[in-house]
Amino acid sequence: MLELSQCALALVFFCLPAASFALQPNTTPTKFVIAPEHVLSINGRKVFPIGFTLPPPIDAKTPWGKPGLEELHEAGGLFIRTGPMRDVEEGKKFSMWDAQWAEREKLYMQAAARAGMYCMPFLKELAELDDKHPEREDRLRRVVRFFQNNPGLGIWKGADEPQLGQRSVPALVRAYNVIHNEDPNHPVWIVHAPRGTVEQLKPYDATYDIGGVDIYPVSYPMGRHLDASDKNRDISVIGDYTRKMLRVTDDRKPIWLTLQIAFSGTSPPRAPLRFPTFTQQRFMTYQAIINGARGLVYYGGSLPSTLSERDKPYGWNWTYWERVLRPIVEEVGDKGPLEEALCAANSKLPATANSKTVELCVREVGRDIFLLACCREPAKTAQVQFSGLPADVAEGAVLFESPRTVTAKNGTFSDWFAPWDVHVYKFGRR
Repeated sequence: MLELSQCALALVFFCLPAASFALQPNTTPTKFVIAPEHVLSINGRKVFPIGFTLPPPIDAKTPWGKPGLEELHEAGGLFIRTGPMRDVEEGKKFSMWDAQWAEREKLYMQAAARAGMYCMPFLKELAELDDKHPEREDRLRRVVRFFQNNPGLGIWKGADEPQLGQRSVPALVRAYNVIHNEDPNHPVWIVHAPRGTVEQLKPYDATYDIGGVDIYPVSYPMGRHLDASDKNRDISVIGDYTRKMLRVTDDRKPIWLTLQIAFSGTSPPRAPLRFPTFTQQRFMTYQAIINGARGLVYYGGSLPSTLSERDKPYGWNWTYWERVLRPIVEEVGDKGPLEEALCAANSKLPATANSKTVELCVREVGRDIFLLACCREPAKTAQVQFSGLPADVAEGAVLFESPRTVTAKNGTFSDWFAPWDVHVYKFGRR
């Protein structure tokens, strides 16, 4: 099945044209570790990962002529979800790990590594091992061995929405153990559906290193992706589910949120087309972070029925990327001004807001204090007072809103919040 040796794979990789290496490509095997703050560390460098599922086609370019993966990485993206999928270039859908897909995956990893990014291969049927399918274990071991030292490998994606699909926990644990037995350097990530109680989801903790949930609230009507029992059907449900997943893991594992570009509930002809606006997407991004997410993945950029005539030839929603998503990724990605703050532990400073509609978190980097706040109230605009900062902070920059500033006195300051507003403050201690 996987005949190409690692030596041959390395030879193919390192013989790529030098012009491809403008963005500091990955050239050596990677070691991924989860730090005590639940932050991902890549070869010793802590990151707040931004990923995309599904990615642009392997060699796709943007409408303005730039290699697609380089465009994503330049803005701050690090990961692409790969594994058997509908392949635009091949014109077919790959449903399982076979020799054909292994060759395609190899090309995806080469392209990701050239751009300085990493793949998250979905193991699909190989994520579940049981006695009914004895051949799967050997195939899983061969896949993991073949790719484990590839510079383009990031993390393994295990079962998708396993509780919703009533997947066998023992079968998933068995696959999880095989993966780590073969490859201790790359964690396993799973994504739950927005379904199930905390108690129903807890047994799956044993099947992954990084947990997550996909939640896509923006649709006509709002909340089509949610369970009927969810009372909150607005975009602030992102924070609710982030906190829920932390309860599932007893706050012992990192949680990554999968947020929408588009999904089946916004894909014609099944449903009216709708994308999150910039305000909605920025709010959902920051609300996930404020409530504890340690990584974000954006879903739906490749859905064919949601692509404009301009984007169809390129296989990805570059229009949405330009207008909405890129400015947000530039704020929270690994090249933005929040990079170190997003990788830091939550501060022990007793910062609070005098409004229940405002959620916040505080991070400290050296003598700098970052306060991230968002307003989940969709009905009114109000002035909010924050307190609990050190008494020696004074003027704070409102990042991404230059030249706006706020002034703290005795650890307290005030600012205005409109519905779905996000403000990011940076104070320096004297």
